[in-house]
Amino acid sequence: MPETPRLELDRIGCRFGPVRALDDVSLAVAGGEIVGLLGDSGCGKSTLLRIVAGLETPDRGTLRLDGREIRPGVPPELRGVGMMFQDYALFPHLTVAENVRYGLAGRGRAEAEAAATGRLAQVGLAHRAAAYPDTLSGGEAQRVALARALAPGPRLLLLDEPFSNLDRRTRDRVRADTLGVLRAAGATALLVTHDPEEAMEVCDRIALMRAGRVVQVGTPEALYRRPVNRFAARFFGDLVEVAGPCRGGALETPLGTFPAPGFAEGAQAQAAFRPQALRIAPAGEGHAARVARRVYLGTQARLEIEAAGFAEPVRLAVAPEDARRLGEAVGLVLAGEAPLFSRRARIRNGCRRVLAL
Repeated sequence: MPETPRLELDRIGCRFGPVRALDDVSLAVAGGEIVGLLGDSGCGKSTLLRIVAGLETPDRGTLRLDGREIRPGVPPELRGVGMMFQDYALFPHLTVAENVRYGLAGRGRAEAEAAATGRLAQVGLAHRAAAYPDTLSGGEAQRVALARALAPGPRLLLLDEPFSNLDRRTRDRVRADTLGVLRAAGATALLVTHDPEEAMEVCDRIALMRAGRVVQVGTPEALYRRPVNRFAARFFGDLVEVAGPCRGGALETPLGTFPAPGFAEGAQAQAAFRPQALRIAPAGEGHAARVARRVYLGTQARLEIEAAGFAEPVRLAVAPEDARRLGEAVGLVLAGEAPLFSRRARIRNGCRRVLAL
């Protein structure tokens, strides 16, 4: 028999007055899995996390932990759920060790001290046990909050934008450290983030959300390589879109001809590619284009290339030594293989589109 998921959400809905924050959200998280709730601000991801924690009440739907239904109104501490807040919420009047022991009040003193000491050692902060929160760096405060959330041994750990308060250099290091701690602890976690790179680095699977609904659930690779629509494709990186007519079951574009079955003869459609599939060639090769913008970033240069038939300028990252001059005439060539997939999309405003990634 298949293993019972640690967390099951079945058709969760939630309204705040006239605003539908969540609309029929279903999701399952397996034991030991880290799943990301990814989306723009206002998409409903934090509301969903708060419902799982017991801090918000859904209008409808069912929530189960280890196969047992959790009724609305059951507080977080009785759900076996730990939560790490965006601002860490450390108590300033308590030491680091006392903060970590805070959720262990029902245990004996020796047991609580041993659990707190073990978790602090796990996050590399045993030497800061007697320190107070106002003496910690942002990365240290984040790790203390993680240790406190893990100390009671929750069945499910909820993390709400846990790295957003850190500068980029610190964020990258702490993110890697946090992932190591979660893996070592065998933790099951639900992570809220608006950063696709963060979700791809940390999560086993990602639930991409938009306007209160789940758009697509899958591994980072699946969402990047096999997005279900243009919204999902664009969320994980730039797209290069080119238009052309369909003739004989194929879409003719400035970058080449691609299979497009099911389109009427002469119908206009679009193909989309990741920028990495293109390379810049000397003028006279490939499709004629021009360098419209050039930005030097040290380890790379970013170019914006304008070309007829493209929906918008093509943004490419190249090695500094390969950067072209502003205004230089160049060619655009499809360097990768044929599109990974090609699918027929909905008719919108009378225009069919083919998405090829």
